[in-house]
Amino acid sequence: MVVLFLANGFEEVEALMPLDLLRRAGVEVTTVAIGGSGADERCITGAHGISVLADISAADFALPNNVEMVILPGGMPGASNLDASPLVDSVLRAAHNRGAYLAAICAAPLILGRRGYLDGKRATCYPGFEQELIGATVVKGGCVVDGKVITAAGMGVAYAFGMALVEVLCGGACADRIHAAVMAPGARA
Repeated sequence: MVVLFLANGFEEVEALMPLDLLRRAGVEVTTVAIGGSGADERCITGAHGISVLADISAADFALPNNVEMVILPGGMPGASNLDASPLVDSVLRAAHNRGAYLAAICAAPLILGRRGYLDGKRATCYPGFEQELIGATVVKGGCVVDGKVITAAGMGVAYAFGMALVEVLCGGACADRIHAAVMAPGARA
């Protein structure tokens, strides 16, 4: 199972592209709303005014034992909202201790850096957040897979990020099948 956190101000493409690709690959992904508001606490609004209904609210979420990956989309103030969440912090800690993948894109790698999960890893982020990749060897742009940590630079590489997540969870043949099915031009990341 994969947990994808959504907080108000998230970058919509950075969350929905990987979510779509993983579900096409048959991966069970649960979206969790952090800071939802209104009548339904599962409702989260992205940085560009697109509202999404998460699968579950933070209040109703219980960490299952079979978490394979935690995904943190970027965007501002979405990444800051995730960084401030005690639930995100506890889930990351539990997932890391279980050997799960930790994946973050755009500004969200700062969450991993501030908690020490990037120590000794190669990582990337949106330009201007490099100082937050504490302990990492910073790589410019693209998508970087280093062991159980996957980071990406931003919305422009959301497809490559999503395909990297599919490949580590489902293998290269599955990633190739998904890539061909969506008719993406060029080589997959």
